[in-house]
Amino acid sequence: MTRKFDLHHGQRGSALAVRITPRASRDQIVGILNDGTVKIHLAAETPDEETNKELISFLAEILGVPKSRLDIVAGQSGRDKIVAVLDMDVDTVNQRVIAHMD
Repeated sequence: MTRKFDLHHGQRGSALAVRITPRASRDQIVGILNDGTVKIHLAAETPDEETNKELISFLAEILGVPKSRLDIVAGQSGRDKIVAVLDMDVDTVNQRVIAHMD
């Protein structure tokens, strides 16, 4: 589901592939696709900058990390995104995502 990576400035973290479905009744993790992408429903209207902020806030809450530890590194304007999670290993990210699936 998540991938381990090393950043150029020496920090470690994980990369989380997500697919956003906007206009949901509430924010929730609804499943994991065959390729490991985490499917997330957000109450936001469309995939835009506000949706990105909502996604970061939602994932920060789910993962128990400050928003500053999360960064959308690919897919800023689309539904498919890659989110970097600094200083958290792959296993911990996976456990926390699975624990919050509806």
